[in-house]
Amino acid sequence: MAPPPPAEEEGAAGGRCGGAVARWARREVLLGLALGQFVSLLITSTGFASSELARRGINAPTSQSLLNYILLALAYGGVLLYRRQPLTIKWYYYLILGIIDVEANYIVVKSYQYTSLTSVMLLDCWSIPCVIVLTWIFLKTKYGLRKFFGVGVCVAGLILVVFSDVHASDRAKGPNPLKGDLLVIVGSMLYACSNVTEEYVIKKSNRVELMAMLGLFGAIISGIQISILERKELHSITWNAGAVLPFLGYAVAMFLFYSTVPTVLKICGATMLNLSLLTSDMWAVLIRIFAYHEKVDWIYFVAFAATSAGILIYSYRDSKEVEDTAQVAGASDEQGKQGDEEAGTQNPA
Repeated sequence: MAPPPPAEEEGAAGGRCGGAVARWARREVLLGLALGQFVSLLITSTGFASSELARRGINAPTSQSLLNYILLALAYGGVLLYRRQPLTIKWYYYLILGIIDVEANYIVVKSYQYTSLTSVMLLDCWSIPCVIVLTWIFLKTKYGLRKFFGVGVCVAGLILVVFSDVHASDRAKGPNPLKGDLLVIVGSMLYACSNVTEEYVIKKSNRVELMAMLGLFGAIISGIQISILERKELHSITWNAGAVLPFLGYAVAMFLFYSTVPTVLKICGATMLNLSLLTSDMWAVLIRIFAYHEKVDWIYFVAFAATSAGILIYSYRDSKEVEDTAQVAGASDEQGKQGDEEAGTQNPA
């Protein structure tokens, strides 16, 4: 029997292990931040496309999302059929997810008919407290008082946006800013349900199956809804470059967004995803100033400062929290690798 290692060697080994965990955590954090900003830019692009269509009098929110769902179904459905793997989750759960996702997109895109691009971007922060409640109830995620305080600061910024639109409607660039704000809040709640459900699914299943089934059911539901609500609107549209390009831009940006979100959810979770999306407000303000040449109310900048402060308060973690997160995520990655190896053994190429 070998003698136990000296205490110095144990300390060195512990230091190497701790350093490896810290480096791993830093890589994960940096990757999560980078992907979060990427999806934030994509969301800003979809907002810009929706705002352009609304400015041209085109009101077909479900039709905007249809092409995205078709792309998801074709791209990921083809991979799923090639692998010939059975579904790991019952199909009707994907049907429910598809309904929630389609209606969330419909309501938020509809809000661009009534309020400004900046208001839509800022009011997205309402999804954060919704995500926290849902993850706490269904995913058993633990949150400390500091995180709740950070969320409270973000919600304070949301209240400032509503106050600004109510009392400065002449600068809000919308026929009914309050109605638009309420639509965004409802849509954000549905987005929260969708994000939490996707986080649960991506940990039980895989990204290809999730995107393929979401695209399939999303396309079916969108097609039915278009035939009921938007058939006349589509016939009345003059399909020139000014109408086609925003439609295509919206679809491509949403396809990339949907393809990236599962990775962000696996690394950071639904709450940090929604917090990352708040940085799209900065890009929305820049678009409003430089592309539309609009004047931005000063309260928007106060609201953005409040939401930024809330993000910093929420995202701060001490070294123990970082190490615990790294260890848990590392264990999840090992489980995912084992699942991939089993799937490859059962379904060889």
